[in-house]
Amino acid sequence: MAKAQGVSEATVRRIWQRHNLKPHRLDTFKLSRDPKFIDKLVDIVGLYLNPPDKALVLCVDEKSQIQALDRTQPGLPMKPGRCGTMTHDYKRHGTTTLFAALSMLDGKVIGDCMPQHRHQEFIRFLKRIDTETPAEADLHLIVDNYGTHKHPRVKSWLRRHPRVHLHFTPTSSSWLNLVERWFRDLTQQRIRRGSFHAVKELIRTIEDYIANHNQKPQVFVWSAPVERILSKIAKCKEALDAVH
Repeated sequence: MAKAQGVSEATVRRIWQRHNLKPHRLDTFKLSRDPKFIDKLVDIVGLYLNPPDKALVLCVDEKSQIQALDRTQPGLPMKPGRCGTMTHDYKRHGTTTLFAALSMLDGKVIGDCMPQHRHQEFIRFLKRIDTETPAEADLHLIVDNYGTHKHPRVKSWLRRHPRVHLHFTPTSSSWLNLVERWFRDLTQQRIRRGSFHAVKELIRTIEDYIANHNQKPQVFVWSAPVERILSKIAKCKEALDAVH
């Protein structure tokens, strides 16, 4: 750009900084094409902003294929003027899948690590949720559209446990499930910085993180009404149409 305009690179950088332009960065996005997007959006946001009486709302999802990565050399600790370091290369020691349910009432998390990610494991996790929540409360579980959640045996289990209700987010809309926000904290604060010699060590670390979180849980609060979300989506579609 500097060569094409006949100015110095420093001039181009100053112009970019003055207008807060960052052409080297690129964000990604995806708009849902779910034909029932609005109905599902209204349903999920309604659970957040106006939950049913005598009921618990739980955000449920699976964080699959969490790798037990062992760094090949010890990292250097953080010190003034230098961030902590770790080696780029690593050894893989297997994976685990974390099933988690985030309570919108008190912010506590029910979690369970399992070796696979099938309907059998999902039913096992549903049983744990059923056991660890007050029996007199209806349970409204916010889940995504993964096939495991719609398996015939899952539907059969739900019919035998009428207090448990599944609410599906629209496709390509994981941002509507607040447990994803908790998964991000887990990844950034513990998994990404860890070095694990075995899957058992990784699982123990995740369980310790959940236990510590539940001692002082953080309540995640949804504040965006449906109208504001739809307005932003409409503006995004308008911008895309203008480009095409």
